[in-house]
Amino acid sequence: MLPTPVDKVFQRSFRGMERGGLLVVAAAILWAGGAEVLRLIETQKVGVSDLLLLFIYLEMISMVEMYWRRGKLPVRLPLYIAMVGIARHMMADSTYHSPWLMLAGGGSILLLAVAVLIVRYGHMKFPYPADEQSGAANTEQRADG
Repeated sequence: MLPTPVDKVFQRSFRGMERGGLLVVAAAILWAGGAEVLRLIETQKVGVSDLLLLFIYLEMISMVEMYWRRGKLPVRLPLYIAMVGIARHMMADSTYHSPWLMLAGGGSILLLAVAVLIVRYGHMKFPYPADEQSGAANTEQRADG
C-alpha cells in the first residue's frame, strides 16, 4: 500500500523531531565533554576514571551519529557504555572498597559482557532480512564488528 500525502507529512514531521532531538542530545554530550576537559585542564590532573568518562562521551557521540545516519541503534553500544560506566563508578566511588561490592560490580560487567556475546551470536546466527539492513552493511560492520 502506497503512503498517502498525509502519511508523508507525518513521516517528515517525526523525522524532523527525531533529528532535532538528536541535535539536542549531541549538543548536551559535547557540552558535558567540554566541561570535563576544561576541569581536567584547570586541575592539571587526569586519572583513569576521567579517561573512562571521556570514553563514555565519545561512545555516546558515536551512538548519536549512528542513529542519525541509519535510523537504528545497535543494542551492543549501550551495553559497552554500561560496562565502562560501571568500571568508572567502581574506580571513582570510595564506597566500592568493600569486597562484596567489588564482586557485584565485576559480576555486573561480566553479565553485560555475556549479553554482548549473546547479541553478537544472535546477529550472526539470525541476521536481519536484506530489506531491514537498508544498504548499510559497511556501517553495520563497523558498529557491530
